[in-house]
Amino acid sequence: MSILILGGGGMVGQKLAHSLADHGLTGHEGAPVTLFDIGFPETGAPGQQIRGSVTDPLAMRRLAAARPKVIFHLASIVSGEAEADFELGWLTNMQSFWTLLEALRAEHLASGGSYRPRFVFTSSIAVFGGPYPDKIGDEFLSAPLTSYGAQKACNELMLTDFSRKGFVDGISIRLPTICVRPGKANKAASSFFSGIIREPLNGLEAILPVPDTVRHWHASPRAAVGFLRHASTMDLDRLQDRRALSMPGVSCTVAEQIEALRAIAGNNVVSLIRSEPDETVQRIVQGWPRDFDAARARKLGFAAESDFAEIIRIYLEDDLHRG
Repeated sequence: MSILILGGGGMVGQKLAHSLADHGLTGHEGAPVTLFDIGFPETGAPGQQIRGSVTDPLAMRRLAAARPKVIFHLASIVSGEAEADFELGWLTNMQSFWTLLEALRAEHLASGGSYRPRFVFTSSIAVFGGPYPDKIGDEFLSAPLTSYGAQKACNELMLTDFSRKGFVDGISIRLPTICVRPGKANKAASSFFSGIIREPLNGLEAILPVPDTVRHWHASPRAAVGFLRHASTMDLDRLQDRRALSMPGVSCTVAEQIEALRAIAGNNVVSLIRSEPDETVQRIVQGWPRDFDAARARKLGFAAESDFAEIIRIYLEDDLHRG
């Protein structure tokens, strides 16, 4: 094992695995890729597939014992599920993370300090809580208002400390909401941001559970893969021990999303969006940040789309009728 993708059966994990198969990874050309998840698509990405749960300590120790050189940690339960099931959220999203880091630390010590893998963790903008400035800068306090955000924030701190001690070489990248996600909706509270674009483009009705004045921060799956690839090969000394950073993205309101869809696909497609308020989703979304000044990430070479219309066009190019 050389490259490990935890959560490799998910949408971003699959896209990352395809990207690695097609283009390799600088410094790891020809390296085998292992995907770990509770399940995989029938026509999955290339690479060895291992089925299992991150909540299984034995599985985590076995993966660590293979001493992968690069680890992409994408595995988690999503925001809405973590909020609804408190115990499962902390077990899956935080306690399993500690178990894996401890297993990697044991391998580091057993190797006499020579084993120190690159560890890329997909964190979230949910680590932030209001009240918010107009744009969240790189100095803004991490103070989450959801269990999911708290779990991600804990992992950021753990990864930073394990990196400071030299056990791993880690970076936490706070992803925007990834949009437009192909396939079926998941249990994430943010799922509707993709649904109101994806479903109409596929001729299906979409439910909008929040007011169209809601503003949010987005990036495409293509951008997410780019973030992960860059984080896995960049010089992490440039982070100067601040190993968590917010990724670039596009800030727009739901109304602006819909207008971008109208400009690309027309009124008949937009007419398939139906407003149906959901107080639970509204409450969760109200606690999320809306806009970022991701200057630090951009300076370090991370890049995303320039507007939401570009995000829709990427979905049309990469995923329409393939999800």
